[in-house]
Parts: sequence; structure tokens; C-alpha cells
Amino acid sequence: MADKVKEVAVGEADRIKNLTVQAARSAAYLYPVKASYQTFTGIYYFLTHRSLWYGSIRDLNISTAKANFFTSRKPLTTKLAPTMTLGLGVTTFMFLFTYLPQMAVMAFTSGPLAAVSAALLVLSESSTLFTILSKTFLIEDALTDTFDGVLVSKNTTNLVSEGRQIKGGSDIMGKLGKLTKKPFQKFTPTAIIRYFMYLPLNFIPVVGTVMFVVLQGRRAGPAAHSRYFQLKQWNSTQRQKHVEEYKAAYTSFGVAAVLLELVPIASILFAFTNTVGAALWAADIEKGNVTREGTAPELKEQAKKTE
Repeated sequence: MADKVKEVAVGEADRIKNLTVQAARSAAYLYPVKASYQTFTGIYYFLTHRSLWYGSIRDLNISTAKANFFTSRKPLTTKLAPTMTLGLGVTTFMFLFTYLPQMAVMAFTSGPLAAVSAALLVLSESSTLFTILSKTFLIEDALTDTFDGVLVSKNTTNLVSEGRQIKGGSDIMGKLGKLTKKPFQKFTPTAIIRYFMYLPLNFIPVVGTVMFVVLQGRRAGPAAHSRYFQLKQWNSTQRQKHVEEYKAAYTSFGVAAVLLELVPIASILFAFTNTVGAALWAADIEKGNVTREGTAPELKEQAKKTE
């Protein structure tokens, strides 16, 4: 039995190693922080496209402007205060009540690295809990608006029209009408169960934590495109075929997104910038501007320049 467990563990480690190499070559990990062929960063693209996070006042008439200010879509700003409060509360609670016990247990497996490993584990747990709560109760619609807004800004309005009404006008977010299809899928019980199944990997010093993040990224990558798959009207077979074809790229993207969203408090901002990155990637796919590995050629060039 022990030999069988060892054999499975070694096989899984080799599989993750190969997947990691392919993921690195794909350069999809740059999408959360890189934008389009113009090589803007995802964060920069988000912040410099004001309507994606604040909306706009589209009329100089004072009374109309006031109405537009309160009715225009402001995906981030309207959710910032409650979401940051939730993130701060969850992270503080987790460190106060779970950090020391987990560090004590990890002292037997990680030795001097126990403090760091425990901190990463608590951040991961806090991030997962925060993601479940925020995306379920606070920012699900806002992320959908952001995703669709980026697609509109990248001239893929026809795709967005498959999932919502599109209005006229020059304001990107102002074009987004009523949703005709339910947005991003919420956290599923299966995802939560898998998370806790992989959690013990963190007790293995360094390597275990890396494996845990990679496995989380493998799930997070395809999840970031759930809205894209919905707009494409793909069934489960079509989605699985696409994800399998670009498995390394999705894992690469997912790992980068997971790591960014581990940052306490700032994870709310990164949740939006990761959504921007996912939408930019979807726009590249729609335009056929992707390599065999599943990313834009310009992104591959940018990755080579940073090596």
C-alpha cells in the first residue's frame, strides 16, 4: 500500500512538473498583469480605462449629469468599501485564530520554514473564503460588467450581445444593458471539496506549497473564462475540449491570478484586474490572435524580453 501511495505521489509530481514547464512557455501568466498587443499591464489597462471602474457622466446638463452619475455602471467604486471591509475582516480573523495552530503543526514538517508556510496557507485560506463570500454576495455582477466592458472596448460587441442587451453611445459601460444570461458561475461544492483535499499539500515544505498553488491555478484558469464560455454558448464538451487544448496556458493564467489574489486587502483590486486580463485574453482568442500555446504572439515576445 505504501509503495502504491508513493508511486501515485511521484506520478502526480511529475505531471505537475511537466504542466508547469508548459505553462511557463505559454506566457499566459502575463495576462493578469499584461493586457493586449500594446503590452499594457492588466492593472494599467484597468486604471487607465476609467469607465471600467468608475463609469462616466455622459451629459453636461447638470440635472442629467447627476442622474447619469448615480445610474451609470461603476463596477469597482460602488463595491470597494464593503468588499475591502470584508477582506480585512476575513484576513484578520484567520490570522488571529488559525495562524498559530497551523504554524505549530507545520513546525514538525517544515522546520524553520513553518512561519512562512503557515502564513502562505492562511493567506490562501483567507483568499478562498473571501472569494467565495465576495463573489457570491458582493461583486459577481460587477465582475461581469467589467468582463463585458473590456470585450466591448476590444470591439467584440457581437460576442457580448449573446449575453446581454447592448445600447448605443460612446461610453463603454454605458453600452451595457440588461443581462439576458446569468453571469459567472458561483463557487461550487466540488471546488470547495477539492480545495480542502489539496490543503494538506502545504505541510510538505516548499514543494508542497508550490504544488498546492499550481493545482489551485489549474482550477482558477478555466473559471476565469466561465463568462466567455457562456457567451460562446459552448456546452460542457466544447468547454472541456478547449480547456484541454490550452491546459498549460489556463494553468499559467490561473497561478498568476491566484498569487495576485493572495495579497491581503488588495485582492479586491486584483479580482477586477484578473477579470480584465481574462477578458483581454478572450478578445485575443476571438480575433484569432493566439499562438499554438493559447496566447497572443506579442505576449510571447514580451515574455522573451523579460527572460
